[in-house]
Amino acid sequence: MSVIYVLLAISIFVAVLFFIAFIISVRSGQYDDSYTPSVRMLFEDELVKSTKDEKSN
Repeated sequence: MSVIYVLLAISIFVAVLFFIAFIISVRSGQYDDSYTPSVRMLFEDELVKSTKDEKSN
């Protein structure tokens, strides 16, 4: 039974460690998407043209 308590404590410690690492990475901008907005303007005309073509048919 004591092994369960040890494993539970270790798993909670590892979960808290990963959560702290996640919070630090979010605050440092690791998940900011700086690529998509610059590419979106290149493909925006194709989307507008395809919807106009569909409406005319």
